[in-house]
Amino acid sequence: MYAFYSLLTAAGVLLLSPYFLVRGLIQRKYLSNIPERLGWRFPPELRTESSLGSTEKSIWIHAVSVGEVLAVLPLAQQLKQRYPLRRLVISTTTLTGQKIARERMPFADAVFYFPLDWRGPVRRALGAVRAAAVIIVETEIWPNFLRECRREGVPVIFVNGRLSERSFRGYRRALSYSAGALAGFLKKVLGDATLFLMQSKEDASRLIALGAPAEQVHVTGNLKYDLAEPGEGPLAAWFGAELAKGNRRPVVVAGSVLANEEVAVLQAFTEVEREFPRALLILAPRKPEQFDRAAAIVAGSGRKLLRRRDLALNGAGKAALPDEVDVFLLDSLGELAEMYRVADAVFIGGSLVPGGGHNILEPAAFGKVPIYGPSMENFREMSGKFLAAGAAIQVKSPEGLGAAWGSLFRDPERAERMGACARELVDRNRGATERVLEQLQQVVGPDRGER
Repeated sequence: MYAFYSLLTAAGVLLLSPYFLVRGLIQRKYLSNIPERLGWRFPPELRTESSLGSTEKSIWIHAVSVGEVLAVLPLAQQLKQRYPLRRLVISTTTLTGQKIARERMPFADAVFYFPLDWRGPVRRALGAVRAAAVIIVETEIWPNFLRECRREGVPVIFVNGRLSERSFRGYRRALSYSAGALAGFLKKVLGDATLFLMQSKEDASRLIALGAPAEQVHVTGNLKYDLAEPGEGPLAAWFGAELAKGNRRPVVVAGSVLANEEVAVLQAFTEVEREFPRALLILAPRKPEQFDRAAAIVAGSGRKLLRRRDLALNGAGKAALPDEVDVFLLDSLGELAEMYRVADAVFIGGSLVPGGGHNILEPAAFGKVPIYGPSMENFREMSGKFLAAGAAIQVKSPEGLGAAWGSLFRDPERAERMGACARELVDRNRGATERVLEQLQQVVGPDRGER
């Protein structure tokens, strides 16, 4: 079955290679990381021993992309503090994940790309890293990787694990279509992991139903609740000053907006502009490849646009927010979280289209009321908890989104009350990082330098 799986993935890569080649040549993506993903080349710091001269094996954290990197950041910081003699290395799959990992984790000893799930690349990566343990954020199941880790005696721990109802149904359908042939394979693959530390009881029960050993599955909570409140960066500081100077309010931040969702957001913002002509929209597309397309959509709507890329905050005091600007396009990475600080209302992208939603905790930590559409499958438990507490608003359409924004602007006391409830929910659910660390210490053991 492993040979068939490897052959199937190889065929998939071969079929998709023209697409990745074209995208790589046009957008300068994918091609540069191929040697790392095949295990032919690694960053020099990956093979360099710690400045402490330690020969201890590494702790390897794998976080697919931006969301996983940000979720595991507090845990990575704690691991570096608790295991100062061990190297901490970070792998990602995406280019944006690499960028954020390098920016937010300067304490890491190396940042590199996760290997393709074939025996050769995986073995070469394990040889370069010399891992004492591998920590995988959420639930990325890679059969060959797990098998090679088991053969090498390297424990693999999944943290912040989740398995949505939608994904669970997909697995069950695949198992039923295979007439049981895949069930034994999946059970074996899941058995190769050492621990599954899941976000909720529902996630844990679904994973066990797929064949994970019950004694290896634990509920530790959601690491994302342990996020640190972002400091006020240069952009947020400049924006706050410009808003006060120009008396621009209310401000709406639409974060992690997916392709084809920009039009719906602009439609909702039209509802706000009718009653609040001084309103300003901060539009943050989810992916860099959306930036130019989003700019074209805003321009096509007849609105005046200012792009983050055209804004030079060099301390010269010349940058200004023109009074005629209706939309500020946040075409940058790593600055969205701090911009929630200046918002009067927010929208969580990926929810008015079938995208599964995105993290609602960053605005909630600032006391902002998360507003999202019907598609929140990836955050069903979290979004349900906020709705039940009266700390969030769910809408069904662009018109509903515009109405929700307007209702908060017209009733600031309600907005403040709901925002305070949202922040209290974040604070109440903290602690997953410490629970995960307790489980990890049983596997990794105490640092050799501890007494």
